[in-house]
Amino acid sequence: MSREHAYLNMLDAMAKIQWNVSMMLEAKALEAEKVRNWSLNHVHAHSFSDHESQLAKPLGVHDEMVEVIEGLTKMENGLCSNLKSLLSSAESSGGDSGGFGDLFGGGSGFGDEEK
Repeated sequence: MSREHAYLNMLDAMAKIQWNVSMMLEAKALEAEKVRNWSLNHVHAHSFSDHESQLAKPLGVHDEMVEVIEGLTKMENGLCSNLKSLLSSAESSGGDSGGFGDLFGGGSGFGDEEK
């Protein structure tokens, strides 16, 4: 397997991970919308015995949402660092005479302009 083919496989795997993450986020958004609608229709001030429990329940929900966001952030940072290491190793290995640069038609980068 050539180096370019291995890079393409890695990029394809990262793209598939991102697509799966987007599907999970879409499902989570639908679930959150259902919970929001149920809460608006069923949870009222008289549903709680005291003000302390009225604050504790929504804070628990928000804590769970923050944990989900933190987990997604950590996962995305990991994917980003993998992609950075992939791109930096590709730049150092090839330039214009092979490596990752030729994968997109050669040139020294995305900012090349034809004159």
